[in-house]
Amino acid sequence: MRLTLPLSYLNVFKTTTRGRWDRLTPVALLGLSLYGVFFIYSAQLSVQGSNWTTQIVWLLAGAVVYVAVSLIDYRFWLSVAHWFYLAAMLPLIVVLLPGIGSERFGATRWLDFGFFAFQPSETAKVAVLLITASLLVRSQIGTVRQSLGVLGKLALAVGVPLLLILLQPDLKSAIVLPPMVFSMLYVSKLSSRFFAGALGAFLFVVAVVSWDTWRYANFMESNGYSYIKDRGKYEPYSFVPLHDYQRDRIISFVAPDKIDPMGIGWNQRQSLISVGSGGLAGKGWTEGSQAQLGYLPRSVAHNDFIFSVIAEEKGFLGSIMVLGLFGIVLFNGIRIAGLARDRLGVVIAIGVTVLFAVHVFVNIAMTIGLVPITGIPLPFISYGGSFVLSCCMLQGLVQSVYRFRKDFT
Repeated sequence: MRLTLPLSYLNVFKTTTRGRWDRLTPVALLGLSLYGVFFIYSAQLSVQGSNWTTQIVWLLAGAVVYVAVSLIDYRFWLSVAHWFYLAAMLPLIVVLLPGIGSERFGATRWLDFGFFAFQPSETAKVAVLLITASLLVRSQIGTVRQSLGVLGKLALAVGVPLLLILLQPDLKSAIVLPPMVFSMLYVSKLSSRFFAGALGAFLFVVAVVSWDTWRYANFMESNGYSYIKDRGKYEPYSFVPLHDYQRDRIISFVAPDKIDPMGIGWNQRQSLISVGSGGLAGKGWTEGSQAQLGYLPRSVAHNDFIFSVIAEEKGFLGSIMVLGLFGIVLFNGIRIAGLARDRLGVVIAIGVTVLFAVHVFVNIAMTIGLVPITGIPLPFISYGGSFVLSCCMLQGLVQSVYRFRKDFT
């Protein structure tokens, strides 16, 4: 069925819904944010880092964004989704232009404005969520025949930013988009044949990447190349759009002995030591030796591996507290999706919740050695301005679904 929107949705700031707020998620987000500030401070204590103060500034700005988006009827975004999408694509293109994008660690992912480095892939996540919701809500979905048109549009709408993000390269941001989109398709009751085909395609991709990684290992060893020093030698011989450092991460996960332990495998090994040495209650705040002595590299301890710092200093109990707060956010997102009275509210709430679930699962699994290192940050805890703002906007959309659900007629 097509969704018919009432004309009153254009009045985005509605007085009838004042005071009707979901309180569970904001309280949990506040707890996670406090965890982030305290442990960013701890992770950089030995170098007198000031990122924890910057994080507070971004969290305050994010709180303003969260409240503002929460006050806007979520159906308003349906009318501007295409414009928002186009506006988000422009920085993704600009950052790739020679001499404009700021290069860090071999990737061009930031637009540096001096006082603020903006990461376009973060706004792209919001844009993909909104354009996907818009296409699904405005289209008839049911049989495979009915779905082909919307699937073609989605493939283009999602494929363009995905390709631009991979060209930076930014694999971590690209990884989280497909699960979000597929979850939105699932709750839209797309034909089960599509998901069977998608599963087959996913397994095919995994098989191709596995074969390519095996071929890469043989190429490096047969030619006497070093995995660290001779990166890039294999790339001209492969049709798979991966960089050699990304292949190194896969190999360091499945066969760590093949990689120099002081190179690509170092971060994960030190992360495992951090998590394992925390015990039940941890060594105490600011007392974690891995981060304080620099074994867990200071360049990643306050962002990608912040959970390792928490696990070492607050132990199993502190880790469970973090997981519990994330559990509240995720399960409450599913609850709000169940309370929504239109398809748009459902797909937005589910899309945001799955996006956060992927971030949480992959980041924590990365720190304990369950998945290869990808650099996916932990929402509201890892350091990062663009990331904090995008997370606040996404959660603001879910709050808006809760606040305005009863206004749907």
